[in-house]
Parts: sequence; structure tokens; C-alpha cells
Amino acid sequence: MSAIQIDGEHLDFGQLHRVVFDGAKVELAAQARERMLASRAVIERLIASDQAVYGVNTGFGKMASVRISREQIGELQVNLVRSHSCGVGAPLSEHETRAMLLLRANAIAKGFSGVRPVVAETLCKMLNAGVHPVIPSQGSVGASGDLAPLAHLAQVAIGEGEASLQGRKMSGGDAMRGAGIAALALEAKEGLALLNGTQAMLALLALGLRETEIAVDSADVAAALSLDALRGSPAAFDERIAAARPYAGHAITARNLRLLNEGSAIRESHRATEKDKRVQDAYSLRCTPQVHGAVRDALTQVRATLAVELNSATDNPLVFADSGDVISGGNFHGQPLAMAADQLAVALATLAGISERRIEQMTNPQTSLLPAFLVRDAGLNSGFMIMQVAAAALASEMKTQATPHSVDSIPTSANQEDYVSMGMGAARRIQPMLGNLRNVLAIELLAACQGIDLLAPLRTGTQAAKAQAIVRSESKMVEADRSLAPDIRAVEQRIAAGDFSAILR
Repeated sequence: MSAIQIDGEHLDFGQLHRVVFDGAKVELAAQARERMLASRAVIERLIASDQAVYGVNTGFGKMASVRISREQIGELQVNLVRSHSCGVGAPLSEHETRAMLLLRANAIAKGFSGVRPVVAETLCKMLNAGVHPVIPSQGSVGASGDLAPLAHLAQVAIGEGEASLQGRKMSGGDAMRGAGIAALALEAKEGLALLNGTQAMLALLALGLRETEIAVDSADVAAALSLDALRGSPAAFDERIAAARPYAGHAITARNLRLLNEGSAIRESHRATEKDKRVQDAYSLRCTPQVHGAVRDALTQVRATLAVELNSATDNPLVFADSGDVISGGNFHGQPLAMAADQLAVALATLAGISERRIEQMTNPQTSLLPAFLVRDAGLNSGFMIMQVAAAALASEMKTQATPHSVDSIPTSANQEDYVSMGMGAARRIQPMLGNLRNVLAIELLAACQGIDLLAPLRTGTQAAKAQAIVRSESKMVEADRSLAPDIRAVEQRIAAGDFSAILR
């Protein structure tokens, strides 16, 4: 398979996923090299003229007024990398680190950074050889870019810091030598270009979006099974209702629910029974298209924001080779991504919240018309009682996790950077929230399958039955109390693997 061409213009999510998860090779595109050489020529001319240019021959941030001699320019860049490598906390995962490497190389390849092509080429070589910097996850306020995380990445590129090579942890210098990659000798602006950018938060959000899109499909599957377990009506999913309020996400979820429950014998058999006097279902069933659909529409907006950021120049100053101008601006500011991360967090909390309500509907005999807590001999057995409690705990935790980060700010750098985005913190919580959501959905899937089994010999829809089969391959029907923690874990792993969402493909 030919290497993916990195040019700062055409990177898409599919290519990102291939590099991150499948180890696809990358290389700097010829046209990107030409643009980089042109912008680098501007920097070289400015150095020769001894004109003051921020980040080239001046200090950084509040110290921008301090001039640096021509002889100290290289030392300035190395000092910048070293001084900013002060992240703390658990390191990013290998997948997140690979995404960061790719995204930073692509941003530099756009040709506005004023650095030599070897800078981007070195990052590509690190990706191809499996040299993964150890990057602490905390320490960025998402304003002048993700400075601390990107500094740890840059440290390995210059042969310092810590890294893993093909899974073995070692010094950054040993990893580069072991991979046969020459460490970068930084020249003017190149340290700054490596550090200034949004690629840490972007990496986390791009990977989190992928998992969230899997989760919302899985939530549709869980809701379809819950609908049958509760003998709910599919009438609310009529396409005419969706057309009367034409949100795209609503239409997709309504279509999924119709598809999943097509052929179900459960609802029809109970429609006219004396025990079932309901005219309308609870909102957690009837309004699934409106709620899941709103999540889908939010994810569409998040995806659009991230798609722009994938191919954006986010460092400072930017070098415009056509005019020779070097202009200081604020493209490093993470506010667009911080707001997208908040939107993503709200979406995740929403899916967990409505899922927990469906679980409660199924475990409560007053609403389910099923045995209390979905188990025969209730009293002797507690059944799914604490399963609902666990889901409630997770859903409540996610409400606090969804608190907006993008409206927070603590001024930094002697008040030079006086309004920051907190985008990295906003992005960091997405993975824990995804784990919580998958566990809530796993509980719903287990409860729904239990409810459907209690309605046997009636069967659910043809497509929904495929999801039931996945659940039953991991967890047998609960006839008497047992620990269900292993069952939750097993089903959660199947959700993460995309096995339920694949039913809708």
C-alpha cells in the first residue's frame, strides 16, 4: 500500500484512522516540500536582515521584546522545547500520540510555519518507525496551543525526553538512534513551530468523535431492544413525524429503530391486552429519535469543526511566502475545539441519561409489566436492581463531567495570555465519559435482552435479534442472582469493538 501523502491540505478522518490504528505509512508530499522551502526562505532573509521577528530572534510570550543574537537562535529554540516540557499526569495512549505526530506534521506541511521540510519529515519517520514520545496528558490550557504536550513530542524529535520504540520504553535519544532517525538540530523558529498548535486536543477529539459515533449507533440498538422489552409502540418513529420536523439526526435514528424492530412479534401480541392500558410511551422511548437525533446533529457539527482543524495552520507567527509577510496572530487558540469538546461531552451525557431512564422503566414493575427487577422469584432474587443503581451512578457522574470547560479561563504568562480555552482539559474527559457511557449502554442491553427473554416465545425484530445474539454470546439469561460485573464488562467491550453499531451498516 502506498504511503499517505502529507500536504497540510487533504488529510481526512479515514487517513488519520489508518495511520493511528493500522500503522499506515506517511510521507511529506512534494508540493508541501515546495511550500515549506518558500516560507523558510522568508525566515532566512529576515535573519540575514537582522529584523526583529517574534519567535525567530526574540523571546517568547511576555518576553517578546527581548532580542536574541544570531549566534543564540538555535539555543533559543532548544531552550524553548526544554522549558516547556513540564507536563504532568498519566501519559497519552499510543493511539493518541500517533494522532498528535500525524496532525503536527500535517499542520507544518501546510507551509505557513517557516521551517525546513526536515522538521515534518522527521515526524513522519517517527510515525513510520513506531517512535512514540511519552507525553504527559496534563499541563495545557489550550491557548498558545498545547504547549506542554507538544514540547514533550518535540523533545524526542531533538533526541531528548522519553519515548517508546516498538512498545519498549527508553530515552528519546535511544529511541531515535534505534530507529535510525537523525535527531533534529533546531534552527530559527523550528522549536516554536513544533510547540505552537492545537494538535493534542485535536488528536483526542478526533479519536473520541470516532468512538462517539459508534456509541450513538449502539444506543439506537439498545433503545430498539428496550422498546420491545417494554412492549412500546413504534408509531412514534413514523417517517412522516420526522419529515414534519426535519432534523437529519432524528430521521436517521427513527429509520434505525424501524429497521431494528421490523418483524417483531412482541408489540402486536400485547397491543390489546387488558393489562396494557398505555396510550403513549414514556419519553425515554417515544422521544428516542428526538434525543438521539439531537446527539447525531451535534456530532455532525463537531465533525465539521474538526475537519477544518485537521488541515489548518495553528502556530504563530505565520509566514506568507507570496508576500514575504510574517504576521503574528492567534490561530493557536483552542476555543473552537474547546467548544466542540463541550458539545461532545453534553452529547455523551445525554445518551447516558436517556439510557438510564429506559433501564429504570424496564426494572420497575409499575412501568414494565414484567417481573420486578427483571427476575423471577423477586425478593429471593434482586435481579437487575443494582444494575439500575450502577447506571444511575454513571449517568450522574457524567452530568458533572459534562460541565463546560470552554467558558473557564485562568490568565497565564504574566497576563499576556489573558484568555485561554482550557481545550485540552475539555478533550481529556471525553475518554472517561465514553467508558461510562459504554457501561450504561451495556447495562441497558443486558436488561433489554432479559426483558425480551421473559416474553418468550415471542421474538424481537430480525435485526434487533442480531444484537440479542451478541449479548447472549457473552451473558446467559439471569435465572437466579449472580455477579453481573463480568457480563457488563464483556458487553461493554463488544460495544467498543463496534459489534452492535455494525448491525446498522
